[in-house]
Amino acid sequence: MLREDLVDLNAFLAVADEQSFTRAAAKLGTSQSALSYAIRRLEERLGVRLLVRTTRRVAATEAGERLLKTLRPALDEIAVELASISELRDKPGGNIRITTSEHAAHAILWPTMKRLLPDYPDIHVELMIDSALSDIVAERFDAGVRLGESIAKDMVAVRIGPDLRMAVVGTPDYFSDHGKPETPQDLAGHSCLNLHLATLGGLYAWEFEKDGRELRVRVDGPLTFNNARMIVDACLDGFGLCSLPEDIMAEYLADGRLIRVLDEWCPPFAGYHLYYPSRRQPSAAFALLVDALRYRPDRKGDAAQPEYPKTKGR
Repeated sequence: MLREDLVDLNAFLAVADEQSFTRAAAKLGTSQSALSYAIRRLEERLGVRLLVRTTRRVAATEAGERLLKTLRPALDEIAVELASISELRDKPGGNIRITTSEHAAHAILWPTMKRLLPDYPDIHVELMIDSALSDIVAERFDAGVRLGESIAKDMVAVRIGPDLRMAVVGTPDYFSDHGKPETPQDLAGHSCLNLHLATLGGLYAWEFEKDGRELRVRVDGPLTFNNARMIVDACLDGFGLCSLPEDIMAEYLADGRLIRVLDEWCPPFAGYHLYYPSRRQPSAAFALLVDALRYRPDRKGDAAQPEYPKTKGR
């Protein structure tokens, strides 16, 4: 195999994975023109078309898909072997790619990383903030961070945060004008602030449970956001009720700016977990990071304040 074959195959895999020359060039740290030249050179040597441009993305042809099925496991095996060789160094090193929600990155991942990484300068971590459920195998992530009940059964899951609870809250002035809901069904008569979740393809249905009875309530109101911080601001300004993890509301509940309702309908649920494929052999660097992130209830540290509410669809 010629040296340029490896370069061109890597370029082809990047474009096929990203479905975009622009994103693939950014990922590889090269120019789009260099990437296009590498693909064209590979196609000319093979004598077949591997990629085709559509109006919105770049897609693999039938020949391209066949090559990808062979290429991905081969490169994964090479990556594993390179990682095993790196174990011979004095301290663990290597690249680790993780997909995570924004708040999990701020509240859990970064506090751990800033303590760990100064002692291991050869470990390089790439955090990709994404509220959707990424396919970590197809997108070549080493791991993902999500709520415990959102994780597929074929993944290894490591708990990295405490249990969470939802809180339905509003301002004192709002409740003075509109009264307090006694049951989740009463929310139909209230102005509620909606959250849009990419993973659900629409609005988050508020989730409740009491005495084994589960309810999902579709609420209505004047505002919809895809960001928890904006929902809190609108709630504090009196535009309606919101339902978010109680940790986010702790400060405002403590000083009386917000009042909680329907508390008995909001039991705890599984918090953040780090997950990765069970068939993948972790490198020493990855194992070190996982152990540092592992949740230990007796360990003091910053409490997790998740960005998004739980949902079995996330």
